[in-house]
Amino acid sequence: MAWWVAFERAFEAALADARDAVVVGISVAGQQHGMVTLDANGAVLRPAKLWNDTESAADAWWLGKQLAAGAAGWAAAVGSVPVAAFTITKLSWLHRTEPDAWSRLAHVLLPHDWLTYQMTGQMVTDRGDASGTGYWSPITEEYRWDLLGIVDRDRDWSQTVPRVAAPTEVVGEWRGIPVACGTGDNMGAALGLGLAAGTAVISIGTSGTAYAVSDTPTADRSGLVAGFADASGRYLPLACTLNATKVTDAVARLLGVDRDEFTALAMAAPSGAGGLTLLPYFDGERTPNLPGASGWMSGLRSDVSREQVARAAVEGVCCSLLDALDAIRAVAPVDRVVLVGGGARSQAYRSVFAALCDLPVGTAEADEAVATGACVQAAAAAHGQSHDEVVRRWALGAVTPVEHPAGTPSADVRAQYAALRGATYSS
Repeated sequence: MAWWVAFERAFEAALADARDAVVVGISVAGQQHGMVTLDANGAVLRPAKLWNDTESAADAWWLGKQLAAGAAGWAAAVGSVPVAAFTITKLSWLHRTEPDAWSRLAHVLLPHDWLTYQMTGQMVTDRGDASGTGYWSPITEEYRWDLLGIVDRDRDWSQTVPRVAAPTEVVGEWRGIPVACGTGDNMGAALGLGLAAGTAVISIGTSGTAYAVSDTPTADRSGLVAGFADASGRYLPLACTLNATKVTDAVARLLGVDRDEFTALAMAAPSGAGGLTLLPYFDGERTPNLPGASGWMSGLRSDVSREQVARAAVEGVCCSLLDALDAIRAVAPVDRVVLVGGGARSQAYRSVFAALCDLPVGTAEADEAVATGACVQAAAAAHGQSHDEVVRRWALGAVTPVEHPAGTPSADVRAQYAALRGATYSS
């Protein structure tokens, strides 16, 4: 119930800060992929498994072998190759490891679905978040019962998964306020940023993401790009990394400095960190799919400086994010990049990413893009408008350019990083 308590407190705090505001709609944008399991009475069976829980990595590998065409078959079926983040792998894990919970399982929801259920009593989801389960296809806009049958062929899955609502549908009420269907965090951010074709987003948070909107569904058989749907009726190819600011936070802790001091250290070192390279796979990785990976550092010498270590950490994370961006550019046209998330507020991240990227880079002026996107969805549902109409009316999508700094050629830094990645994880 921690999520519900947090929601109620946040809602009351928002009302207190805007005493004259009238709430016309509510929408929940929540972290993708997680698994919330309920019994027949709607009670939670076990703690939710979140997207970054890699315990189901073995199940992802097993599921990938269950279709004759392997990864290509999964990409053709649901636009994505399942990895440990996907809900279907977590269902397989539950079926394999917790038979008692499995026997009592009546409903499976995503995190945002559960909050919508608490408000409305309706078990409903949206196409954006559903596309990250591994069992709903953005290509056909339907559940794939055959894929769920791989996990358990004896279960009536049509009674287990939530209904997929239309993008601007009102699915119920809470305190007399219309409630929209909600969506995943990345889909919410795309709405909040007014994301248009040709722009890719790099979100630098604890983890990292690269995504862009597309008018057609994508299916990357390599598994690097997840072929998601967005919240509006289009598509959102996305590549995700497990490690972003958590890496630089960890290195700052080892150096004994706070974030501002860490930024100063990183900015004081030259581009390329004097040959020091950090592979930032601290807690496993998703792009590439290496759930058991760990971080590596190369190029250490006796005269290494704290500045070099800080710079190498930032460059390592940025190179990892650029790998994800390269995967997006292989399936969708991109002519500029917008940085969002907590890391985008860091001068070190902004400067280093712009230096290493061969496209124009800017930062979004939206402070909380995911929450803004939820507001866009709520307004569209409450007023019967399209998302694009709300985005235009609210003038969303403003970007501040980031100056491209001079220094070591980006190709040299990325080649240095690629060499370490290849030598450490040749797969």
